[in-house]
Amino acid sequence: MSRLEEYSSIPAGFLECEASELYRILDGPTLIHLSGAKREPLFICTLLHGNETTGLQSLQRVLKHFDGALPRSVSMFIGNVEAARYRQRHLPSQLDYNRIWSGGEGNEHAMTRKVLDIMADRDVFACIDIHNNTGRNPHYAIVATQEEVHLALARRFGHRIVYATYPDTSCSAAFSKICPAVTLEAGVVGDASGVDHVSRYLIDCIQSDDWRDSDTDDFNLYHTVAVVKVRETCSVGILGEDKDIELLPDVDRFNFHLMDAGTQIGTTRNAGGVCLSLEGVDRSSALSDYLTTANGELRTVKPIMPAMLTTDCEIIKMDCLCYLMERLL
Repeated sequence: MSRLEEYSSIPAGFLECEASELYRILDGPTLIHLSGAKREPLFICTLLHGNETTGLQSLQRVLKHFDGALPRSVSMFIGNVEAARYRQRHLPSQLDYNRIWSGGEGNEHAMTRKVLDIMADRDVFACIDIHNNTGRNPHYAIVATQEEVHLALARRFGHRIVYATYPDTSCSAAFSKICPAVTLEAGVVGDASGVDHVSRYLIDCIQSDDWRDSDTDDFNLYHTVAVVKVRETCSVGILGEDKDIELLPDVDRFNFHLMDAGTQIGTTRNAGGVCLSLEGVDRSSALSDYLTTANGELRTVKPIMPAMLTTDCEIIKMDCLCYLMERLL
């Protein structure tokens, strides 16, 4: 059972603790409220995936930077402490903590509803949910709505913004109904530039009252149109590994690059066509609109831009092969 813990101060040892050691300090999902000069809190979410540690490292750096004198109140949600202990996205017995924020009757869903209710009662100022990628991707922000205040919050992070309405069960999608909300994708775990970038961004947001004075022209807006998944009954690997789906060893180089029609990203066995499924914003879309598995080759059907391609096949099975995007602006 995921029982929410709450604190009104930083637990002893939190600022120095590695993500894998948090279980010694926190009993599970934890909400920490810290008072600042401005009452309405900035909600910062991290470790919804236990192996994505940039958010925790950035929070620790930011809290040390302000040294108890916060310009704005901050509420921090530390998510899957148990998965972080084992450096896993989530444990086999758990749901994905970034897919439990909208609907559902389980204990995890009840926990996230409680977080949303608590933050709404506190007049939450904005929501920032921090993640890492497993493949090579540039840093980017995700929004669930194109309303200006959400886009402005995203622009402060960088010029790449993804508008994604699917899946709608993420933390930032749920918070977008009550406040400006953004998900940050801060590169791979262990890349110091991700911690640097997120830390600067959090300091900026804690000090700011309004983000809408940021540059409105210097950004690219992409729309997620589909998610490609590998079915549970099929295997996935890298070329030469004798799997149902085999990907190029550098397949993640295509992320955030427009692939021409006919671009090969891997190979398939005869079952390749039934090993992939498409989940899309437009339910009339089919896998064959984007990818073909003819002649044992996995190729694009039309120009399309992917995100989150990775060579980490365990993550592909747990999450997806990739997201497919089209440019809006």
